[in-house]
Amino acid sequence: MTRTRPLRRRAAALLAPLLAGALLLGAGPVTAQADQAAKDRNARRAVQLEHLDRGLVAVRGDEGVFLSWRLLGPEATGATRTGMSGTDFRVYRDGRRLATVTDSTNYVDVSPTRNASYRVVAVVKGREGRRSEPVTPQSKAYYELPLRKPADGVTPAGEVYTYSANDMSVGDVDGDGAYEYVVKWYPSNAKDVSQVGYTGNTYIDTYELDGTLLNRVDLGRNIRAGAHYTQFLVYDFDGDGRSETMLKTAPGTSVTRYGPDGVPVSRRYVTMPAQDRAAGHTHADDHRLSAPGFRDHLVTVFMGWSTHPEVVAGTWPATIEKALGVTGRAPYRYPLSRAHAEDLADHFIDVYAPSRSANNKLRAFEGFILDGPEYLTVLAGADGRELETIRYPFGRVDDGLMWGDYAGPRIEPGNRVDRFLAGVAYLDGTHPSAVFARGYYTRATLAAYRWDGKHLRAEWKADSGFTTMNNPFDDTAANEEGRNPAYASLTGQGFHSLSAADVDGDGRQEIVYGSATLDDDGSLLYSSTGTLPEGSSAPGRTVRLGHGDAMHVADIDPTRPGTEIFAVHEAGPFAPYGYTMRDAATGEVLFGGYTGVDTGRGMIGDIDPTRPGLEVWSNAVEGTGGDPVGLFSAQGERLGKETPGTNQSIRWAGDLTTQIVHGATTTTYQTPEVRDWRRGTLLTAQGTTTNNYTKGNPSLVADVFGDWREELLLPATDSSSIRVYVSTEVTHHKLYTLMHDPQYRAEVARQQTVYNQPAYPSFYLASDTDFRKVPLPRLD
Repeated sequence: MTRTRPLRRRAAALLAPLLAGALLLGAGPVTAQADQAAKDRNARRAVQLEHLDRGLVAVRGDEGVFLSWRLLGPEATGATRTGMSGTDFRVYRDGRRLATVTDSTNYVDVSPTRNASYRVVAVVKGREGRRSEPVTPQSKAYYELPLRKPADGVTPAGEVYTYSANDMSVGDVDGDGAYEYVVKWYPSNAKDVSQVGYTGNTYIDTYELDGTLLNRVDLGRNIRAGAHYTQFLVYDFDGDGRSETMLKTAPGTSVTRYGPDGVPVSRRYVTMPAQDRAAGHTHADDHRLSAPGFRDHLVTVFMGWSTHPEVVAGTWPATIEKALGVTGRAPYRYPLSRAHAEDLADHFIDVYAPSRSANNKLRAFEGFILDGPEYLTVLAGADGRELETIRYPFGRVDDGLMWGDYAGPRIEPGNRVDRFLAGVAYLDGTHPSAVFARGYYTRATLAAYRWDGKHLRAEWKADSGFTTMNNPFDDTAANEEGRNPAYASLTGQGFHSLSAADVDGDGRQEIVYGSATLDDDGSLLYSSTGTLPEGSSAPGRTVRLGHGDAMHVADIDPTRPGTEIFAVHEAGPFAPYGYTMRDAATGEVLFGGYTGVDTGRGMIGDIDPTRPGLEVWSNAVEGTGGDPVGLFSAQGERLGKETPGTNQSIRWAGDLTTQIVHGATTTTYQTPEVRDWRRGTLLTAQGTTTNNYTKGNPSLVADVFGDWREELLLPATDSSSIRVYVSTEVTHHKLYTLMHDPQYRAEVARQQTVYNQPAYPSFYLASDTDFRKVPLPRLD
């Protein structure tokens, strides 16, 4: 494990949990002194978060009408044995008081009347505040958000595609205290960056819960559709009470605004910089490559070979023939003529590439976007009005040649260069910043921006630099460090997601990039390494932990100070571990195991309440065809071979344990379910589906209304609506809305990024939570 910067306030971070007390609360009441001490310890600086309404929901069930509402962060004043102390609530039905609730934020009306209307009101020192807006009960266990599906389309190759609702985010776009819902529409021909073919346009809609469509972003033909291409951040970045949407755009990106009647009011394209307009770019540009177009592109690259900086510097071979190992022909003169470049391009496509892998079928390479302008745009959430457009940080430079896309057996132009990540982080501890990243297998780049209401301001940029290759057509680029000394070890360490968490206890969030972490100021905090074991590619060699598909940053083990990271790693025999638990502050591996294979999935959660901490597990096996690695305690004790699923977790039950969402839809449809490790299936969501093929992701899992439990947002099977499922299991735990914890709120905004991962709060949340250690939020 490589440390590159001293940890600030680390001693304070380690000491605070010890001062908070090692024992869980006993059977007696929490004393006023202890309550005040916990309050003093856990009081935070004011953080810019949404000022939400009560979020009251009512669902009709077998036992009556279940009501659930929010305890707002500032309403929590201390701790009890079962939750947070603070504001109490009165429940009204048709204007008549039903009950006063003190130990939770839910209630069951066991004798409901027909067509009843419910309200709740906060009670502070015996005095009522403002009553919530009235709600009437839903007849089913979900709220339904009607959608407007985009029309089908046809690719340049004549292939018909359709649309389905995909990932989602939420934000209060109009400042009324209630969330609006942002839905990404996925074309049926969406692609992974390694897959060949055209895709349809990606659309991003913003809706009210009643189905009112506010605006639709059409990313256009120059943004390829796929999980790795289309990150969108929905957040109130400037603190004006209304969320913005921030995302990557290109020529052809447009926004349509709709009136209350659902009729389009306007359609506007994003603003192209004057320099691009002067260069001849227009919104009619089409940068998608056809198969013949890729061959022409390659010819152009070869014609410029002798002037490429790496060739001029002597790093790469001086000729294409030498780079490809071409022998038995007279040498060409450089710079190459078009005829000679065409000859070498045909040799590369038809001879060299297939010799590296039978999967290299470059005559069929089409649909990729390897050049053209790229932008970062900020839109007003309510009407989609463009607020600012700037150049996207860290451009392509090329089609992936410098990024290693031609270097391995699988030749995949446009792959590593077009791997994007995005997230939100409180880098100063108070205000949210947007973080956008490009690349992680070789060159790794990240940039952080603050939006002040008028302009994007770059806070910092981090760049590993390109790795050095002796031959861009045959090299192990992923194993090298970058050329920028400050970030050299960042290469190869990124995951298919990132997280924001205060890992060093200084009140400011860091960027957990995967196997490396950036400090709040953008400097490299650490890059984790390990020693390759026996049976690996190079026993005894120290290497970086490397890339992985799934990562979870949370207080996993309450018996030790600070936050932990549980992750899986995919490099097989070239990685020291297939799964790891690490100290989030230092990157030190606490426990883990070598698998020798690509370990693709991992999950955490309190599935066994008899044990302290969150359990961790993965789909790892002990080598090819070996036994499952199994389930572990937070302290690394192996608990057995059987494990829950790894698609997505959810806080659904009333006892603070964790449940798992099942139902990945591949070639066979599976009805999504919420399953409990001990009790079995708690919810079967008939008529819905999940997203992202084998990933089996809901559109969103987040605490969007009601009490602290998370809602499950799933598309109907025909994408006519989003169903927002509400847990109706009564809980006697009182906790403020998780959206008023800055780590959780930032993680919800990040959830839609690439391989969706759950959101976790900054504090330990499980069946044995000591509520004295739960921080008390302060909203800015």
